[in-house]
Formats: sequence, C-alpha cells, structure tokens
Amino acid sequence: MTEPGTAAAENQAPEPHNGEATAYSWYVLGILVLVYVLNFVDRQILSILANDIKRDLSLTDADLGFLYGTAFAVFYSLFGIPLGRLADSWHRVRLMSIGLTLWSVMTAISGFSRTGTQLTIARIGVGVGEATASPAAYSLISDYFPQRLRATALAIYSSGLFLGGGLSLLVGGLIVEEWNAAYPAGGPFGLVGWQAAFMAVGAPGVLLALWVATIREPVRGAIDGMVTLGSPQPFKGFAAELLNVIPPLTLLGVARRGAGALVINIAFAALIVCVVIGLSAFLGTATQQQWIFVGVGVYAVFSWATALKAHDLPTFRLIWASPAFICTTLGYGMVAFTSYASSYWAAPYAERVFGIAKGELGWFIGAPGALAGFLGVIIGGRVADALHARTASGRLYVTLFGLIAPIIPLVAAYRADTFTAFVIYSFFAQVMSSSALGGAAATSQLLVLPRMRGTATATFFLATTLVGLALGPFMAGYVSATNNDNLSLGVLSTLVSVPIGLLLLFVAIRTVPKAQAEREIRAKAAGEAL
Repeated sequence: MTEPGTAAAENQAPEPHNGEATAYSWYVLGILVLVYVLNFVDRQILSILANDIKRDLSLTDADLGFLYGTAFAVFYSLFGIPLGRLADSWHRVRLMSIGLTLWSVMTAISGFSRTGTQLTIARIGVGVGEATASPAAYSLISDYFPQRLRATALAIYSSGLFLGGGLSLLVGGLIVEEWNAAYPAGGPFGLVGWQAAFMAVGAPGVLLALWVATIREPVRGAIDGMVTLGSPQPFKGFAAELLNVIPPLTLLGVARRGAGALVINIAFAALIVCVVIGLSAFLGTATQQQWIFVGVGVYAVFSWATALKAHDLPTFRLIWASPAFICTTLGYGMVAFTSYASSYWAAPYAERVFGIAKGELGWFIGAPGALAGFLGVIIGGRVADALHARTASGRLYVTLFGLIAPIIPLVAAYRADTFTAFVIYSFFAQVMSSSALGGAAATSQLLVLPRMRGTATATFFLATTLVGLALGPFMAGYVSATNNDNLSLGVLSTLVSVPIGLLLLFVAIRTVPKAQAEREIRAKAAGEAL
C-alpha cells in the first residue's frame, strides 16, 4: 500500500486537467509569494544591520560581503541540488514547510551571535533551509500554470524577492532604532538592536509554514499533458544525492563509480586547493575563508554533475550538456552579480555617505526598492511572455535588457552628490535589472522535462548564488575594504560582469530554439521513457 502524500500516491489516479490556471492556482501563487517575501526578509535584513554588525563584531566590508553572500550562498546552492531532486520525487508542499521552519529558526538564532564565526554558522543554516523554497515553488508553479502564463506566474512569485528585500529594511530599521532607544545599554541578555531584529523577523516563518502545509499537491506534468510519476522511494534518492554533492561524502559517492572516477574527482579537488591557495596569497590571507567556501562549492558542483551524468544521463543531457541551458543560467548570473551587490550595499552606503538614519533608510531605500523590483519583475515577465509567443528565445531579450539597461542609472547613483539623486537613480536601476529574472527562469524550465524541473531550478540558482551572490557582494566589499572603505568604487567594480553576460546571452538566444525543439529527442536518445 502506498503511503499517502508520497510522489507515487499523488500520481496514482491523476485528475484530468484542462490546461488552464484556476482560482486555486492564483491562491497558491499568493501563498508562495508570501513565502518568498519572508525568504528575502530573512536573507536581506543583514543589509540594514551591516554597519552595526561591522562595529560590534569588528569586521571589514569584505567580511560583510562574505557573510551576506558567500556563507549563505555556497550552502544554499549545495543543498539546493539534493533538495531539488527531492522536490522532483517527493511531496513539494511538505518539503517547503519543513525548509521554511528551519530557515526561520536559524534567522532567529542569528540574533544570539557574538562573533563573526557564530554568525557565519547561523547564515549557513539559513542557506540550507531556504534551499528548499524555490525548487519546490518553481515546480509547483509549473504544475499550476500553463506554458503561456508560466513566465508571468514565475515573475509574480519572484516579486517576493524585491518585496521582501524592501520590507527587511523597513522592519529591520524600525526594530533597531526602537530597541536601541528603549535599551541604550543593551536589553535582556545584553542583546542590542541588530540582534533583536534577527529574532523578530525569524519568528513569523514558523506560523507561515503551517499555512503552507495546507496547499494541495498537484499532479506533476498534468497541465502540460505529460503526467510524470514520482519515485516510490524519494528519500533513498535524496540520500544518494547527498553522497554526490556534499563534501567529504562525495568521496564515498564517487568511489562507487570506480577507481577512474575517484582519481578524476581527487585530481579536481587538488586543483581547487591550488587555486584557493593561489587566490589567498594574491589577494591576502584575510580573503582565505571566501575562497575556501567558493572552492568547496565549485568542487561539490563538479562532483554532482559527474554523478548526474553517470546516474541520470537524460537530465544531464538537458541541463549540463545543453549550451542553451548553461548560457541562460550563467547569463542571468551576470545580472545577479551586480544586482545583488548594489541591493545589499545600498543601505550601508547611504548610511555612511549621506548620514541617513536607519528608520529613514527603510522608507527611502526599502520601500522604493520593493516597488522598483516588483514593477520590473512583473513588467519583465509580461513582456517576456509576449516575446516568447513570437519567438522561442524571446524571453531572453528581456534578460539581455536587464543586463545592459541598469548600467547608466547605477553609475549615476553611486556618483550622486545627494541622497535624493541616489534614491531616484537606484530606483530606475532596480526596475531594469529586476526585469531579467522571469524570462530567464521560465526559459530554464522550458528546456527540461517535467520530472527534471526541480533539478533544473536548483541548477538555475547555482548561477544566482555561486556566481552572483557568492562573488558579487564580496567583490564590492573587498574592493571597498582595500580602497579606504570606498563603497562607491566597490559596487561599480561589479560591472565587470556585463561583457561576460553579453556573450553568454547572445549564445543562449541563438541556441534556445533548437534546444527546446529537441528536448524530447535528446532525452529519448539518452534513455528517457516519455
């Protein structure tokens, strides 16, 4: 007898689907947006707290970039891979509920940090928990909305990113100012404002997780007429995936594939160690933790990709062996490289350069940032869907726009002489950059089969985390720290990603139509049963 709620059970007697979004589809999307809002409140609140944390824990701008980006991003992306596979085979609603509870608790625990190391460990926990959200959400959205509305639905979901980022500044700034005014010498247990803020934004997630658990699990692929059965033993596959991606368990996983695979894996690990040592020596030993974390992430991704090729060739062919997929994800990663850096450092920059109080930063940076991101991602999603109706790669033209268009307003913002000009230019830069996400995400989903969507989402977010989040904010912080805390120079230095993104997106635009047309053919050639 099949256990209720398993992937097998949910697909035993699939109900007919008319291929249209229903009122319940939009209800589910609303809940998922709330989850993503809280996701980014918990992730982005570090921005409004950055200067206080820097002072109290004796950190540098490079350390702050590491805490916000790398410490979170590496483990977010690593655990996103096995959790993405679990989203492809298990109950996605339950997975999201569990993950939401975990990252909310770890956000609250961040408030007890007394050292940079303790805060790093807490950020790792937040990253692991948040890794459940988007693989499950992207897969659910793809099963609740037809192809013609998918980019729009994904864009609406993605608006939670910007709404949460803006809300984090509003809430975080208010809590810090009120707490420090009430307890100038420290409150209960000696906690100061930034610590109280972490605790306050973490608690609501546990309640939201209970609401998420009430969502009905849809039949995979039914809306596309491609009903896909899940695995009868999803956790067995999840455990096996952990051996493929989480060091040092990867050595056990690769050893099962033979001595040759083990030698190649160890050789790649040795190469990564050499690169880490070289970068640490060249850029300074203070950056060593950054390159160790990034090195672990790159090694883990290599281990996972080679294991995927050995165990699931159809998925490997449609993801890692697809220039269209890789260039789409990395092309958007170049957008994220700059946008993550500018959005994170905006509040600390304004506080330092213009002397704006935290409470005001929430209103004048957080609120306009949330509106800008919301407008950009919604408009971008709608335009992407309209262009897709004309050409298979149409959505990527919006992503290309999101890479190029923000350059001028971003430079103007970080060269502005007044806070008003900074806010206005930043607003337009964020509207433009945020327009890129919906089209890129929908394109990545279009290039794979329904059972691969969770894995495709995890891979897509490798670009926005290991490339964008782990490197962009750190680079801005490092350049600032090595140039007398010049944050303007630090943020603008991240524009080096633009020419790389241009090349990647041009390749993606040329290759997506053929890749989309041949996805079933390539999967069949690799042994996929359709």
